[in-house]
Amino acid sequence: MEKGTPVVEMVGISKKFGEIKALENVSITLRQGEILGLVGDNGAGKSTLMKILAGVYPPTKGRIFFEGKEVRFAHPGEARRLGIEMIYQDLALAENMDVVENVFLGNELERPALTKLVKVIDRRRMEEETRETLQKLGIEIASLSSKVETLSGGQRQSVAIARAIRSNAKVIIMDEPTAALGISEVERLLKLVKELKKRNIAVVIVSHRLEDIFRVGDRVVVLRHGKCVGNKKLEETSMDEVRKLIIGEIEELV
Repeated sequence: MEKGTPVVEMVGISKKFGEIKALENVSITLRQGEILGLVGDNGAGKSTLMKILAGVYPPTKGRIFFEGKEVRFAHPGEARRLGIEMIYQDLALAENMDVVENVFLGNELERPALTKLVKVIDRRRMEEETRETLQKLGIEIASLSSKVETLSGGQRQSVAIARAIRSNAKVIIMDEPTAALGISEVERLLKLVKELKKRNIAVVIVSHRLEDIFRVGDRVVVLRHGKCVGNKKLEETSMDEVRKLIIGEIEELV
C-alpha cells in the first residue's frame, strides 16, 4: 500500500452506553504513514472512539473500513490480526518478565523438540529478533534480560512499541504516551514516533499535550461532547485555535 493511502476510515460512528451518548456521528480517515493527533477534554469521547477501532467496543452505529474493506470486530484480537495495535496508558506489560519475554508475550517462538507433546521456547531466536527490532527503531536498552519493572517510563513505552512492530502493526494507537515521561524521555519517544512514520506505519496519538502533537503530527482531530468539531492539517491551524475548539470558544472547524 502506497504512503498516504487511507488505511482506516471510520464513518458515522456513534456509541451509546445505556442512555449516555459517548459518540455521535464521528467520521475520521487515517492514512498510511500519517501521524494523527486526537484531542479533546476529558469525556470528549477520544478513548471510546479508539477502543472501537481497536475492537474493544462495537459501535452502536457507523461503519469501519480497513484498507478499503468494511470490517467488524467482535474482540480486540480480530483488530490485532489486521494490524491495529493500541498501546494503553498502563502499557499492559508484564513487569516481572524481561524485555524479550514482553516483546513476544503470547507469541513465543518455539523450536523442534523430541516429542510434539513438549514445547521448547526458542529463546535465542527471540533475543535475535528483539535486538533487530529495537535496532531498527533506534531503541537502546542495555540488557534484554532486564525485568520491565526496572526500566524507565520511556523504555517501557519503547518495549510496548517494539511488541506492536513485532506483530506487524499497520496502525498504532497511543493513549497519552508522554503523560508520565520526563523531558528527555519525551524527546526520545517523539523521535521514535517519527521513525514509525518513516516505516509507513499510521500513528494515532491521544493526548492532552498539544505541543507534542504539533511537533510530530500531520493532522489533528478535535472531539467535544462526543462530536467531531475540528479536523485540520497542523500546517493550517495553531495550538491556540485547537485549544479554543476544545473548550468551545470556537464552535466547529472542519
